Amino acid sequence: MYIKKSLKKYSNDLAAKLPAPGGGSAAALNACLGVSLISMVVNFTIGKPRYCRYQKYLKTSLRRSERLRKRFLDLVDLDVAAYQSRNIKRALGVPLEIARLCFEAIGLCPDLVKKGNKNLISDVAVAAAFLESSFAAARVNVDINLKYLADKKLSKTLGRELAAKGRLVQKIRVTTEERVNEIIRG
Repeated sequence: MYIKKSLKKYSNDLAAKLPAPGGGSAAALNACLGVSLISMVVNFTIGKPRYCRYQKYLKTSLRRSERLRKRFLDLVDLDVAAYQSRNIKRALGVPLEIARLCFEAIGLCPDLVKKGNKNLISDVAVAAAFLESSFAAARVNVDINLKYLADKKLSKTLGRELAAKGRLVQKIRVTTEERVNEIIRG
């Protein structure tokens, strides 16, 4: 669908009077951009003598961020397909996965503030902001799909899970920004 098309095409379709892509797909793309920034920071850090003591951590982080980046990119199209399927459970599953993966991805940010290339430290804060906004967008899409599914037990269970993760996502983003600002301002 969109993975092999231009950003212009995606943006035009997102802005058009079309049923999809919509907010879920956009959340996946935004999250993909967030983890792409994480990968970029790690790539600029690996091999630098100043950060040699973090090489094992950095290589592990890069593997994780690249796995997440590829999955978020897939989810851009999977969300469109799920919406077009008119299957509520499928439409629920994609934003739920986006939210859970955003939670995982933002967890890479705090250590990267300490162990990443200081010349790119602001990109870690941007990544955290993107991932937090993608989490919030995915959560709204989960909520609307749960409304249509009308499963009170599942709604309550997922609501609790995402509320708890949402608080942590916000805390990580705020902490990441504070640490980055401390480093930038000296």
